[in-house]
Amino acid sequence: MLAALISWTLAESVFPGIAPDLSSGTYWWMAGTATIGLLFSIVFHELAHSIVARQYGIAIRGITLFIFGGIADMEGEPGTAKSELLMAAAGPAASFLLAAILFALFTYAGVWAAPSAVQGTLWYLALINGMLALFNLIPAFPLDGGRMLRAALWMWRGDFLWATRIAAGAGNLFGILLIVLGLFEVMSGDFVGGMWRFLIGLFLKGAADASLRETMTKSVLQGVPVSRIMNPQPISVPSDLPVAALIDDFVYRHHHRTFPVTKDGHLVGSVGTEQAASLDRAAWAATAIDSIMSPCAEADLVAPETDAVTALAGMKRSGRSRLWVVDRGRLVGILSLRDMLEFLSVKLELESGTHPPRQALRLR
Repeated sequence: MLAALISWTLAESVFPGIAPDLSSGTYWWMAGTATIGLLFSIVFHELAHSIVARQYGIAIRGITLFIFGGIADMEGEPGTAKSELLMAAAGPAASFLLAAILFALFTYAGVWAAPSAVQGTLWYLALINGMLALFNLIPAFPLDGGRMLRAALWMWRGDFLWATRIAAGAGNLFGILLIVLGLFEVMSGDFVGGMWRFLIGLFLKGAADASLRETMTKSVLQGVPVSRIMNPQPISVPSDLPVAALIDDFVYRHHHRTFPVTKDGHLVGSVGTEQAASLDRAAWAATAIDSIMSPCAEADLVAPETDAVTALAGMKRSGRSRLWVVDRGRLVGILSLRDMLEFLSVKLELESGTHPPRQALRLR
């Protein structure tokens, strides 16, 4: 959808101004080529971040693309202000390099009298890469300039969370500014340009808010073992319990859809309403849980000494909101997102006087 929107904008608005008097088909050919080039440019920009990040031991899970760049999904935060600064600067540097190469190709295309469609496409790609670099240097998190601002503030005060708050605040403000400017341009008649500014502003504001929430969460939970947050009195069901008793004594009483199943204190699986619903109701009283339970996957389990940030990352990857805490095969607790949120809220309130937003631990 993004590629189609970019192509439509280029074919209908941009290239007719760069190379007048060409056919509609030529403009769409130029737009398709330029769209592929633009997406490559953004990936090239983000790959530069990834290369530097890997030098500091930070893996990149994926890249979210948008028209003026992308957001690299890093598995961890930079360990030092210097590494943050170098990672952030790598993207704009790569875009400036690509802009210089494309401008050189545009110059040679003019010397060799290449068709105006070719020259126009090269000119656009050189220009857009220069704009991509300049736009990302704006000191508004999560743009590269915002990350460089965070690195500078972090280097100055030595407080990563404070630096993130300031940089994310600048990103939030810049996003709002783009949204307002976009709406004004739409009302003034520039629908295409206004909508692009509105959408970019909306994306940046959301990304700044999400980055701040995630940083606050990681800062508070870093170094905290699961055993400090888990419920040490887990509600489990015996493996020989009838399904009817599971529904009446556990599901209706505790209002959970899934329960761990234990035998002699050892975790042997999990069972819930989905398995019960697949069974004939008349058979509930005569069917034991161990005949319908599911084995626990590795993603369901966590050790009590595991760092809470690691456990939260596992929840996000698997989409689970509860984990069974197991020590040498024995069920010793249950870790839930609700418990993590309560711990986060109390600790932030006591240590910094702030209240985290309720969606701080939302699974994405």
